[in-house]
Amino acid sequence: MKRRIALTALGLALLATTTRAQDMMRDLDLTSPAMVSAEMSRQDVEAALAKASAGAPADLTGKRLSGLDLSGLDLTNAILRAARLNKTKLAGARLDGAILDQAWLLDADLTGASLKGANLFASQMARARLDGADMTGARITADLTGASMVGTSIADAHLGADMRNQSMGLMRAVLRSANMERLNARNADLSRVDLEFAVLRGADLSGASLKNAQLGGADLTGAIVIDADFDGADLASAKLIAPNGLDRAKNFDKAKNRERLIRE
Repeated sequence: MKRRIALTALGLALLATTTRAQDMMRDLDLTSPAMVSAEMSRQDVEAALAKASAGAPADLTGKRLSGLDLSGLDLTNAILRAARLNKTKLAGARLDGAILDQAWLLDADLTGASLKGANLFASQMARARLDGADMTGARITADLTGASMVGTSIADAHLGADMRNQSMGLMRAVLRSANMERLNARNADLSRVDLEFAVLRGADLSGASLKNAQLGGADLTGAIVIDADFDGADLASAKLIAPNGLDRAKNFDKAKNRERLIRE
């Protein structure tokens, strides 16, 4: 009971901080044992997964798993809510349908991991490595500032703000300064997402919603923008050099600061 109350309090604290521009690291000691240590070994995690079933997935809520090598593990549908996975190696891991709400994944290695349909609500993933990861259909309102997502798929994923449910403040993905070269974002919801100074060279944004997205300083060189919706997107100082399908983009005339675009 005490542990449940503590986790509930932690969740409320995280959500409260989310209302302050999703900055959950303010006033926190990221070098403390709670953030950098592990209370379980890889073998312990494997044992928990072995006991799991389709009706009762592995529950690792609030567990300290930072720094572990969990590469290649099948964590499908695992519950990792508020877990600490800072600098954890999850390369090639399967996290389809996993619950990673409010989880800490600072500097985590998710290279080539599968997170199809995963939930990442208020997750802290600054500088995480997600190159080649598959996040198709995932729900992502995470802070991915400075993350590496080269060749990552977020096709059909939801990263945008749901304006029908914003009582806790603007909840959307933050991808500021992230490297998303060759990103697959086909039909993704990127409305109101913070993409300032992000690298989107060669990204496939076909059918994506960029409504009211912040794209200031972003590099969209060679991006595919067929049917992408730019309604209200802020393009101040963004690079839009040799885009593919701009004549077929939606509402480009309604984008903000088009006169400040870098076109060559």
